[in-house]
Amino acid sequence: MNGEPDFLSTLRLQDTGASTGETILTGASHWSPGGRVFGGQVLAQCIVAAQHTIADRVIHSMHGYFLRPGDIDVPITFAVERIHDGRSFATRRVQAYQRGVPIFSMIASFQRPDDGLEHQDPFPVDTPDPESLPSAASILSRIDHPVAQAWAERSIDLRHVEGPVFVDVQGERVPHQAVWFRVDGDLPEDAALHRAVLGYASDLSILEPIMRRHGVAWGTPGVKSASLDHAMWWHRDGRADDWVLYTQESPSAQGGRGLAFGRMFSRDGRLLASVAQEGMMRVPR
Repeated sequence: MNGEPDFLSTLRLQDTGASTGETILTGASHWSPGGRVFGGQVLAQCIVAAQHTIADRVIHSMHGYFLRPGDIDVPITFAVERIHDGRSFATRRVQAYQRGVPIFSMIASFQRPDDGLEHQDPFPVDTPDPESLPSAASILSRIDHPVAQAWAERSIDLRHVEGPVFVDVQGERVPHQAVWFRVDGDLPEDAALHRAVLGYASDLSILEPIMRRHGVAWGTPGVKSASLDHAMWWHRDGRADDWVLYTQESPSAQGGRGLAFGRMFSRDGRLLASVAQEGMMRVPR
């Protein structure tokens, strides 16, 4: 892996220096299908914006709502509110705005390193190595469609253990799956940045267990999906430019919505993070 991932530039925000009682920063977006801002991008940008106001702690949890579709051609303004600074923990609220209205709202907690009790769920047994699986890029690059071609050029190498759900759904109709991913490039030695990039990647495939259960692919005519809310907990430091196993499952889908949970493991078996998201999922009758 050589060079810097192209999406990393979107995580560099500019402090406007505005004096409003909040820290105000601005950022840009990368291309996304339909001209809508990718949810994982604005989520990661909010994490970076909040981290901008904290020097000695890293994020350990966030809860956010996707309020409106973002426009990739309009700069995003991030307003960071300092809610609390304690001895061990700090809390920030971040609102992401376009055209004067919020598109994403997040509250996050940051912690100084500390010792304590420790345990974790085990790494899934019999999981194939990522090198034995085809990359999403190799599959998508063979599909003659502008969205597929754009996804094939993403800077995150994604590999589905059970096979992708890009065009169709093969195998059993089960509400769970696993994917390997890593950034296709080199990241700096910055634990806070790696956590933000894991947040970015957490939104790439988290709704796919819902789709897999019902045999719905991204290419199904008329299918519509959108992230509604997102929660994430970081347990341990890990590198986003090394392989991460992301296991995902959906316990329920109803009313045009579906719920999914995820866990991220480092290749050596450490549980790095847990994720929960509810999304809109609408399929034509």
